Amino acid sequence: MSLFRKKSVEQMIASSAQTAGLKKALGALDLTFLGVGAIIGTGIFVLTGTGAVQAGPALMVSFIIAAIACGFAALSYAEFASTIPVAGSIYTYSYATLGELAAWIIGWDLMLEYGLATSAVSVGWSGYLQSLLSGFGISLPVALSAAPGAVAGQHTLFNLPAFLVMMVITALLSVGIRESARINNIMVAIKVTVVLLVIGVGVFHVTPANWHPFMPHGWNGVFGAAAVMFFAFIGFDAVSSASEEVKNPKRDLPIGIIASLGVCAVLYVAVAAVVTGIVPSEKFAGISHPVSYALQLAGQTWVAGFIDLGAVLGMLTVILVMAYGQTRVIFAMSRDGLLPARLSRLHPKFATPFFTTWLVGIFFGLIGALVPLNVLAELINIGTLAAFSMVSIAVLVLRKTHPDLPRAFRCPGVPVVPVLAVASCLFLMLNLQGVTWAAFGIWLVIGMVIYFGYSRRNSRLAE
Repeated sequence: MSLFRKKSVEQMIASSAQTAGLKKALGALDLTFLGVGAIIGTGIFVLTGTGAVQAGPALMVSFIIAAIACGFAALSYAEFASTIPVAGSIYTYSYATLGELAAWIIGWDLMLEYGLATSAVSVGWSGYLQSLLSGFGISLPVALSAAPGAVAGQHTLFNLPAFLVMMVITALLSVGIRESARINNIMVAIKVTVVLLVIGVGVFHVTPANWHPFMPHGWNGVFGAAAVMFFAFIGFDAVSSASEEVKNPKRDLPIGIIASLGVCAVLYVAVAAVVTGIVPSEKFAGISHPVSYALQLAGQTWVAGFIDLGAVLGMLTVILVMAYGQTRVIFAMSRDGLLPARLSRLHPKFATPFFTTWLVGIFFGLIGALVPLNVLAELINIGTLAAFSMVSIAVLVLRKTHPDLPRAFRCPGVPVVPVLAVASCLFLMLNLQGVTWAAFGIWLVIGMVIYFGYSRRNSRLAE
């Protein structure tokens, strides 16, 4: 029965207030910018081309399907984040509702999701930086331009820009969230401006004939693209990881989660409509910077340059927020005894988990430098879909076990909305490749070995 032992919700909130030491520095606007900063990145600037090849102009529908699946989960996240404002996101929520083993599994899953997300975005960032530098006649040695086997016909060994950007973001996060949030807000403003520029200029170069046939590969192509484009919406859940650093979590967390997802969904569909209207979808095959590529073919090279610059700056915010979310999940797991205590120690000056920040930054920086992007994207998606399913189930359980718990925000349509969230996520998971399921299974097996070998007997609840 120790596998299903749960943390008391009341005790969880009280202990976090007494022991965390994290600075409460964020408001609703900061959280919205954190969410937008995490969401708009590689998904729109890089994977749009992959989705267009798979779904054709119906990529717009793929984005809508992925947004709806995320929206159901977002409502559940909003209820939990406002009710249990404790670091750790769905890991913490699962510990209070489903028990320790489920919490460990989802925490281990989140480590994969957030970590590989930073790696994947660092690879996309590297591609756009090299595209931007090429405009000035600057190029890196081929061996240091990409991961081994990432570029057909070229002998690549190490993605140096991807690794270096991870080190810069890690250094920033180790200093403090207030400083990180200020820089994030500035870069998000630039990034959204660039996306609006793409829409505003590109709409005048759309050829409606390029939207026919609208669904060249049928619904299979649309659903397959939706499963991949789901990656483009990952990030709003990282907002809930900031719970212990928010001034008014009961009000601000639901606003940040829902507002960031809504803004990005509208922008994504508009960008998909524009780029597939400018360029026939099959021409995006093998293109690593599809948005700027579309504007280049439209003759708007000056806009394409701004897009490369905006993508380079904008992707930094994705790495920043996802790396931040990962360190806070590890912090919470360590505080509960499931991971070594050193991982939850705070720096005496910066009040951040300094050692943990650098440990995961270096590890996933090396993964980004050595693993191709297409392999990373699907692994992130399956981890995220599993997490979104878990939070939706946890909402149902908490409504049953703690019906009178004060809730600043209530997920509407319970139990229908959480059930739809689980169904949507499972459906998208079934559209992922078999090798992705195999890799995910291996990751979970490794997690089980660690849990039964260390975490179960060192858990604070075991005391």
